Amino acid sequence: MKKSLLILITLLISVNLFSQKILRDSIMIKTDMFQIVYSETLQQPKWIKYTVQCPSGSASRSGMDFYICDSITTSDNKDYENNPYDKGHLAPAAHFNCTKEMIFKTFTYLNCALQQENLNRGAWRLLEAKERELAKTQTVTVEIRCHFTKTSKVLPSGATIPDGFWKTITYGNVVEKYYFKNEKPTTTDYTKFKIK
Repeated sequence: MKKSLLILITLLISVNLFSQKILRDSIMIKTDMFQIVYSETLQQPKWIKYTVQCPSGSASRSGMDFYICDSITTSDNKDYENNPYDKGHLAPAAHFNCTKEMIFKTFTYLNCALQQENLNRGAWRLLEAKERELAKTQTVTVEIRCHFTKTSKVLPSGATIPDGFWKTITYGNVVEKYYFKNEKPTTTDYTKFKIK
């Protein structure tokens, strides 16, 4: 009886261990619009690179919301409830508003970071508008690296809040670099975040 019980317990523990998904730290995803390195352990993107495709587009994003990816563990709606963090597009919908289908592709949680709401709606948004303005006359490539440290805060829901965002904008022979702390900024002037 004791031996049977021990075997049963061992089997249950083994089944439980094998049924738990092993989270990956860096998954490279390449789409027709952007490249992303996503971390299931952080439940946040680590890096994204894209080229602005529709600086003057007018497709509607009405009724869209972020969606999860079945094959990758991402953040979800629970991570954005009752806190000061927006579902911040890293590759903004407005840069891809040629068609409703293109905009929809930006609404994946793979392209979504926990971004302080005033930052997302202020200096960050205004810099995105500058990117679109530049893209009307030249090719604009953007690379964003989410900054995480050993002390980055982890939400009770499981997602890790980035400490900040490194943004590199390249157009022509010009390379501009910015760093935004992921906190309420004191200004909406994005030039104050430029690295000299």
